[in-house]
Amino acid sequence: MLLKMINNTLTITVSGDMDHHNVGIMRSEIDKEIREKPVKNLVFDLSSLDFMDSSGIGLILGRYKLIKELGGSVFIAGAKPAVERIINVSGLHKIIPVYETMDKAIKTVCGVVK
Repeated sequence: MLLKMINNTLTITVSGDMDHHNVGIMRSEIDKEIREKPVKNLVFDLSSLDFMDSSGIGLILGRYKLIKELGGSVFIAGAKPAVERIINVSGLHKIIPVYETMDKAIKTVCGVVK
């Protein structure tokens, strides 16, 4: 997982798997960044993510609730078809905007081209 700030938006690039084996560490690292930096929005870059189970959905949903309390928004970008299916089946796409690419998400959220 790679965390990067663009203006007041924290981008979270996830690769490999997002499952019960690793979401605890991811959650801790993301929450630490949110506490220590002026984070308003989150963008999950899932373009390198191969697998996500319900733990991954829980991770994203938990960060969504946290950021909403802080007055910000969460976005998802670049999900491969298998991961996009999980997002759609879970209903996550109904509350979190999903972008086809990270470039589109960053341009919309931050007003800059990555």
